[in-house]
Amino acid sequence: MSEFNKYRSIYSYDELMERLRNLRHIALDMDGTIYMGMSLFPYTKAFLKSVKDMNINYSFLTNNPSKSLDDYLKKLAKLGIEASEEEMYTTVIATIDYIHKFYPNAKNLFLLGTPSMISQFESAGFRSTADDADDVPDIIVAAFDMSLVYPRLCRAAWWISQGVPYIATNPDRVCPTDQRVVLVDCGSICACLTHATGRKPDIVLGKPDPNMLSGIMTRYGLQPEQVAMVGDRIYTDVETAHNAGSFGVLVLSGETTLEIADQSPKQPHLICDSIEVLGELIREAHGLK
Repeated sequence: MSEFNKYRSIYSYDELMERLRNLRHIALDMDGTIYMGMSLFPYTKAFLKSVKDMNINYSFLTNNPSKSLDDYLKKLAKLGIEASEEEMYTTVIATIDYIHKFYPNAKNLFLLGTPSMISQFESAGFRSTADDADDVPDIIVAAFDMSLVYPRLCRAAWWISQGVPYIATNPDRVCPTDQRVVLVDCGSICACLTHATGRKPDIVLGKPDPNMLSGIMTRYGLQPEQVAMVGDRIYTDVETAHNAGSFGVLVLSGETTLEIADQSPKQPHLICDSIEVLGELIREAHGLK
C-alpha cells in the first residue's frame, strides 16, 4: 500500500478533492469516531462547526442500541454537543421501523437489551416479555446487552430453538471503549446463541445495512455520492457506504488499525487519522484554510 501520512485515498488528489466538494451530508458513527466512551475527542466540536459553516449537514448514526434516543441526546449534550432527534438514527429505531413494516401485528418482544433500550421499545408500543416459558414472544430481539444475565440468555436460546422470529440489532463483535476491558457486543452474543441453537438471526440490522443511509438521502433529497459515511470500522461503517453507493471514510481513532485496513478486500475511499484530518481535507477541497 502507499505511504500513510494523516490520510490515504483510493482516488488521485484531484479526484478526492472533487468527491469532497460534492458532499452535502456526513453520517457520523459515534463511539470511536466523535468520542470514546465518555471522552469527547478534542477536535469534534471544531469539526462539526466547520462542516456546518460549509453548509454540509450531519447526522449521528450508531450501531450501539444500549441507550434510548433520549439517553443518546442527553449524552451528547453532556459532552457539549447539542443535537436534535432528526440528527440521530440508532439501530433501536431501525429495528422498530423494521418490525412495524414486516411484523405489523407484533406486540410482545423478548428483548436481550439494557433497560434504556427496552424503554425505547416500550415507548414505541411494544411489551417486553418475561423470562417465563409461558410468556411467549412474537419476536426475539438480541442487542448489545450490558445487563445480560445467564437465565435470560438461556431463555432467548429456547425461543430461538422454537422457531420464534429472531432479529439482531447490529453485527458488531465488540464495542469501542477507553477502559481496559473488552465490551462484548451483539455480534458476539448472537454467535453464542448460534452455537447453542444452530440458528442465526433472521436478519441483522444496523450498519452495514444500506437502509441506515437511505433514510438520510430521502429526508434531505440527496444522491448517494453526496453522502459520506464516516466511522472507525470497515465491516460496518465503510461497508455501509459501499452498500449504499456512498463515500466511505475510515478514521483510525477507534477500533481499526491501518494494518487491519490494509488487509480488507474492500478498501475505504478515504482513510484518515481522525475526523480532524477529514475536516481539513474538506476545507481544502473548498479552497479554505
